Amino acid sequence: MNLDMKTSCKLLIAFASLFVFGSMSAAEKQKVDFVHPLHWFSGMKETKFQVLIHGDNIAAMNPEVIGTQSIVIDKVVKVENPNYLILYLDTKGAEPQTFNIRLTEGKKKLDIPYQLKPKADYNKPSFSSADVLYLLMPDRFANGNPDNDQIKGMRETLLDPNEPMARHGGDLRGMTDKLDYLQQLGVTAVWPTPLQENDMETESYHGYAITDYYHIDPRFGSNEDYKHYVEEAHKRGIKVVMDLVFNHCGSLNQLFVDLPQDDWFNFKSKYVQSSYRTGAVRDVNAAEFDKKRTTDGWFVKTMPDWNQRNPLVRDYLIQTSIWWIEYAGIDGIRQDTYPYNDFDAMVRWCERIEQEYPGFNIVGEAWINNNVGVSFWQKDSKLAAPMNSKLPTVMDFPLMSLLNYVCDQTTDEWDNGFAKLYEYLSQDGVYADTSHLLTFLDNHDTDRFQKNEVMAKDTTRYKQALTLLLTLRGIPQLYYGDEIGMAANKSKGDGALRQNFPGGWNGDKNNAFTSQGRSQLQNWYFDLTSNILNWRKQATAVHNGKLTHFHVRNGIYVYARHDSKQTVTVMLNGTNEEKTLKLEPYAEVLPSKKAVDVLTHTEVTLNDSIVLQPKEVLLLDFD
Repeated sequence: MNLDMKTSCKLLIAFASLFVFGSMSAAEKQKVDFVHPLHWFSGMKETKFQVLIHGDNIAAMNPEVIGTQSIVIDKVVKVENPNYLILYLDTKGAEPQTFNIRLTEGKKKLDIPYQLKPKADYNKPSFSSADVLYLLMPDRFANGNPDNDQIKGMRETLLDPNEPMARHGGDLRGMTDKLDYLQQLGVTAVWPTPLQENDMETESYHGYAITDYYHIDPRFGSNEDYKHYVEEAHKRGIKVVMDLVFNHCGSLNQLFVDLPQDDWFNFKSKYVQSSYRTGAVRDVNAAEFDKKRTTDGWFVKTMPDWNQRNPLVRDYLIQTSIWWIEYAGIDGIRQDTYPYNDFDAMVRWCERIEQEYPGFNIVGEAWINNNVGVSFWQKDSKLAAPMNSKLPTVMDFPLMSLLNYVCDQTTDEWDNGFAKLYEYLSQDGVYADTSHLLTFLDNHDTDRFQKNEVMAKDTTRYKQALTLLLTLRGIPQLYYGDEIGMAANKSKGDGALRQNFPGGWNGDKNNAFTSQGRSQLQNWYFDLTSNILNWRKQATAVHNGKLTHFHVRNGIYVYARHDSKQTVTVMLNGTNEEKTLKLEPYAEVLPSKKAVDVLTHTEVTLNDSIVLQPKEVLLLDFD
């Protein structure tokens, strides 16, 4: 019989309780509800770690560690709520082992088995500009195990694939079953939205209101299922980026339902709405009232805002991320709503991750629509000095906005179409490191790039935007379904943006995971996307090469990526007319007279000039 980790942990604690208290009366028995973390790791550079124990009046008991001589209690913290006992253990020099945390009160004695596991030898590369991320929403991707669609005892019982805000049943088994599809598509990293337990009463499908940081939501599967998913992804050369949420949790998280004390959440754990004005955090002229309302205000009423200035809270959250890196072997982290977090606490988190896992990449969601604002949040930003977020990667929302309309405009040399894109990229000096920008056309919170079915039929629009996305600087990210032309916009709510992937459910009329199940238009989308993605894997110039671009001439935008091994040059006609482009100004990015157009697999001869058809795009590889 296979038990998930949560069940196993509870049974282990229950067994220990029965063993110790077998001769005691029921009134004398002590119950422990949960212990976080579930276990810890030897060999950490930071040898001290927090153990949070929850149980009825547990603070009345005195702790000690037994069965070990190398692990000691560094300090004991008792908060206002007697249902919590918080220990800091020091593992300096300790080898992997199992020991007991013994709690005593008079005749009561409880031994909690605890394990120190070996730290992983983490020397693999994290995700980078050599990768392309694939963002998917687990509940909407594929249902591999209908038996876990509804779990007895969980609060939300509605399961309806036709209701946008209800659970639909996608899960880890379905995600694992479709890894071959992602490998064929050519993505090299996958970013699922949060998989941790979200036991809220409604709209639990999206995962951003976490109620248990140490367990996968059982409607997705178990902790072991997640670990297996990561392992199977790695076998296919696909990295896994975990979506974490430190700013807030779900209001039914036990740490909010039974507060340790009222300073664990902002505004004394009473609901005050955030202003969402993240510019106040970096504004040198901002009022303290505005800053506080942004960072301390709650995201929504059902998502209480962690007080990360409390060192107990900060340590608790930091340890959850380290635990998942060690337990599941993930390759990176995406952190939600980054500017709403406490700045100094997140600096400490980034430093701690870098301390334990040098080079481990984190991308923060900073939904800001100008490059100055985005750049503030990136590590070593000159615009933020002397402040330094230590956050390696930020999301390039301004570029997303541009890519969603410049391909629709007629390009001129100054103000419209690709001239706007040229102007934006000419300001890249505001960024500390453009290779650490996450670039994208859309995501789970925005309109899809194909906003409606009419747009989805405009294949030229997607061809231009996708070529730009996959060859400009940064780390590209696709949103699931982009590769088959899925269309949606926010007019029908967020749930409509997160529709089911066709073929992920038994009974689906079409199966877009296979070429036979895709329509002609869907196959066009898939083939184009797969073609560029698989070429990109070996295109070193696109991974880390210098970006050189030219101002628009005759409605045509030209840029190149180049390194010591390869030059890749892109030409885009931003008009609805045939255009002749004289090539003399571009000699520095045209190393020879012959190149291969990656989009058509044909050889292109480059003499004095070249003719581009209306809205044509050339992706020239001089390798």
